[in-house]
Amino acid sequence: MKKILVVILSILSFFGLVSCDQTSKDPVNPNNPQEVEEYVVTFNVHGGTPQPGSQTVKSGSKLTEPTKPTKEGYEFAGWYVGSNYSKIWNFDDVVTSGMTLHAKWEIPTVKPEEIPTVEPEEITIAEALELCKTNGYISDNQAYKITATVSKVKSSEYGSMDIEDETGSISVYGTYSADGTKRYSELEDKPYAGDTVVLLCTLQNFNGNAEIKSGWILEVTHNEIEINEADYLEKTVLEARDAKVGAKVKVTGVVARITYANGFNPNGFYLVDNTNSIYVYDSQIAQRVSIGNKITILGEKDFWILDTEVANATKFGNKGCNQLTNCILKENDEKTDNVFNKDWITESSVKKMIDTPVTTDISSTIFKVNALVKKVPGNGFVNYYFYDLDGETGSYTYTQCNGNDFDWLDEFDGKICTVYLSALNAKSTAASAYWRFVPVEVVYENFTFDVKDAAKFSVEYFAEGQFQPTYTGDPALSLITTVNSSLLGFTGATISYTSNNTASVYFETVDDVTTMHCKDPGKATVTIKAVHEGTEYSSTIEIEVLELPPYVAVTVSEAIEAEVGTEVTVKGIVAGSLVNQVGFYIVDETGAIAIKTDAATIATIKLGQEVVMKGTRTQFKAENGKPGQACLLDSTLVANLYGEHTYSTASFDNTKTLDEVVALEPSEE
Repeated sequence: MKKILVVILSILSFFGLVSCDQTSKDPVNPNNPQEVEEYVVTFNVHGGTPQPGSQTVKSGSKLTEPTKPTKEGYEFAGWYVGSNYSKIWNFDDVVTSGMTLHAKWEIPTVKPEEIPTVEPEEITIAEALELCKTNGYISDNQAYKITATVSKVKSSEYGSMDIEDETGSISVYGTYSADGTKRYSELEDKPYAGDTVVLLCTLQNFNGNAEIKSGWILEVTHNEIEINEADYLEKTVLEARDAKVGAKVKVTGVVARITYANGFNPNGFYLVDNTNSIYVYDSQIAQRVSIGNKITILGEKDFWILDTEVANATKFGNKGCNQLTNCILKENDEKTDNVFNKDWITESSVKKMIDTPVTTDISSTIFKVNALVKKVPGNGFVNYYFYDLDGETGSYTYTQCNGNDFDWLDEFDGKICTVYLSALNAKSTAASAYWRFVPVEVVYENFTFDVKDAAKFSVEYFAEGQFQPTYTGDPALSLITTVNSSLLGFTGATISYTSNNTASVYFETVDDVTTMHCKDPGKATVTIKAVHEGTEYSSTIEIEVLELPPYVAVTVSEAIEAEVGTEVTVKGIVAGSLVNQVGFYIVDETGAIAIKTDAATIATIKLGQEVVMKGTRTQFKAENGKPGQACLLDSTLVANLYGEHTYSTASFDNTKTLDEVVALEPSEE
């Protein structure tokens, strides 16, 4: 028999084996300002260095001014509140709220020696690449002139772009006005993809790559893209959402929210008409529109999934983000005061959105919810969460900019707001698939909870979620009987439970603890009733107690000794979760073995329960002379026998020090 060396670190508190995701439970009380004594301030250097760490300061205290950052080609102009640089921060001022301070960068005034004194030499891109062959090469300032077509604008702020001519292509680090005094974002007439530009160029080889260090834009010719507009069928947004993948559509709507990629570059936006909303994934158009513009675009219908998530998305039936791609901007009224239509928007809740299966396409459509906005700073990033009214059920805002693209949410931190919320896409992992949010609009309207709804709220948010539809044994489930909510301002909602078939499901109360038990196979209708200040609310759920299926289980050591590739059924105690895997360890008196299963099964299992699992005996990652890990792959739950057991340590080898464990040969099983 193989010797089993087991090192298991378990946290013997409430332990659900749900795999790690981005949902969170972090109730707060925004209505009690006495509880808020400290604020977190984060810094965004926008490409500069060094990156300051966040600062936590007490209300009314001053910040410590960080080291002045630097950035090649720019002068630091101070720290500003808000990514739109609306107000410079004075470090003599005191902090009264959480916020993000943004480094503002300005192009330095052109020095006389930087202005070309001779006529620049006109060259092709191929000739520019030849000049830049030597690593570290840099030309005189604006010594060359290049005429080319813009293939892609990569930064709407600095005007970095890719350009091409008939001889080749090259990257431009940054573009400016013809005299070098204004950066790309400040230009009135900007070149976009497809346009022809004439650039005064400083060339360089930077880290082995040829590029135009800076290009002063002398001329811009806006080229119309040749298309057959008859190929595009005019549709409403709702009709575009329902169109087949690849369908060419013409859609008119209002830009409701712009999203950003790494480097704070616009990469898409929400388009809304009076029928629905859809996401437009097009970085070139996103740089040319503003919130409130009414536009007409031509595009192709698509469903987007990150390449690395396709397999997992398919596993859970997630089709991807409903969106338009390969778009052409046909019209733009340039107005920023158009308000997107909200008449079609369905009222929902954060909980309902989270509970919507990813097989149902709610991606990129907008819902109206009441939500608690919570800012959660991390190390170099900020997460913004939207919680339901229980203060527990929530998920995070999808960001590619470390949360800095959502610093406009700071003013809503800790408040229950009206949120026009969209599930942009679903994160698909091996364990699960869950929606990630984008707030399209947030309004604070001094939300007040009607305490007459406390009974209904207690049932729907706390009581109903305790139960499973089926049981194969007695879970001895301790139940919630009282609900208090400091967030919503009520206490003392009482909950009771009754069953119409006590032979199958019954409740008992001992020492003020109410417990649900399951006994004989059968179905029971359980009535849940909550009472608060004379108001009652009841709901019913159906529970089926299943007959324990017949099974023949082997011991863990027998499972380990089983031939690889055979089907094995084993019984034991749930002892701990696998690291970065979807599963857990089963332990009995003879040993421990890893169990790999799916997220749905994991969600029904807790530490200390006795379970029967069936799976394929596998040596996981047995390769290159290494034995791998003994496990049961693709395991299914035969029966959950429940209980709160302490697993046996009889098989454990407790003679090793940690150093000796580390020193074991990888080839030893």
